[in-house]
Amino acid sequence: MEILIRFMQKNSTGKVVIVLFALTMTVYLTMLFYSIPAVAAFAPELPIFDLSPLGYSFNYANELLNTLGSEGRNLYLSIQLPLDFVYPGLFSITYSVLLVWLFGKSFNENSKMFYFALVPFLAGVFDYVENVFIIKMINSFPDLQANTVKVASTFSVLKSSFTTFFFILLIVGFALLFKKRFSKEKHRVRPYI
Repeated sequence: MEILIRFMQKNSTGKVVIVLFALTMTVYLTMLFYSIPAVAAFAPELPIFDLSPLGYSFNYANELLNTLGSEGRNLYLSIQLPLDFVYPGLFSITYSVLLVWLFGKSFNENSKMFYFALVPFLAGVFDYVENVFIIKMINSFPDLQANTVKVASTFSVLKSSFTTFFFILLIVGFALLFKKRFSKEKHRVRPYI
């Protein structure tokens, strides 16, 4: 882990963050405005698995897959999930590097705070596992297994929890940066006596 953190510290520059962010947002916006709506159109009243941060029950999974129909399930497999196999990797790398870059502005390079940069990696790993089990659910339908749904749902919750934790860390990182910058500005401007 420490080797990974040192590598990110060495390579996390503003330019790298911007390029990675642009790539990540391109994939994210493609999912948000194209693939997710394309799949969701087959079950407009039921959020798809990727958009269920609190998980889902066996009955819900069964209802969603049934409502999607074969065309909706095929779109899920052929459009949404391929993009969602690119996105978690980009999310992990981009946002880990962003946290390292941000924390580097407020902490010395040996700070334990840098370990929090691994949170996006965990969110990405959980997203991959969730995707594998979504594929398993779709391919096994209508012979859906309760254990498969339970594992998929658990990893959906873990992915969402770690993603939320990342955004909290991001807010904390920016708050610390602004505090440090404001403190420097305050000391720089001194009243005339």
